[in-house]
This record gives sequence, C-alpha cells and structure tokens, in this order.
Amino acid sequence: MAFFQSAIDVLKTLVIALGAGLGVWGAVNLLEAYGNDNPGARSQGMKHLIPKLM
Repeated sequence: MAFFQSAIDVLKTLVIALGAGLGVWGAVNLLEAYGNDNPGARSQGMKHLIPKLM
C-alpha cells in the first residue's frame, strides 16, 4: 500500500509542475503580445486573460 501512496505523491508533484509550467508559458506568450506592435495580438491576449481573472 505504501507503494501506491508514493506513486500518487509523485503524480501529484508532476501535475503541479506541469500546471506551473503551462502558467509560465501562458504569461510569456501574453507578455510577448504586449511587446509586439500588433494591436490585434494584444487584444487577443486580453481575451484570454480577462475570463481567467473573473
């Protein structure tokens, strides 16, 4: 039974790390849109950001 508990703990850690990595990736993509001179890219980034904040 200890083996299964250990496997679950490892999977939890992997899922948390994956979620954090995806969050950082999304933030970088959003900041890249703001660094770009294309206003369409900025509005697209805001469309993704605003629903997540509410």
